[in-house]
Amino acid sequence: MTKKEILFDEAMLQLENIVRQLEQGDVPLESAIELYQKGMELSKVCSDKLQKAEKQLVTFIDENKEDVGADNE
Repeated sequence: MTKKEILFDEAMLQLENIVRQLEQGDVPLESAIELYQKGMELSKVCSDKLQKAEKQLVTFIDENKEDVGADNE
């Protein structure tokens, strides 16, 4: 079974919902553990997506610097 690709915004909304539920404190222990695990997975998804986006931006900026530098010569 393959995992469906989740968008960053969707992952953040789910993570915020989990945090809200856990902060309320009225979640049974077993459910709290499951929510915590799901939250950690979503946190990793968000972190990975941010790192990928950062690499893409750095690459884009570097490529454009080279193009601008070539135009000025």
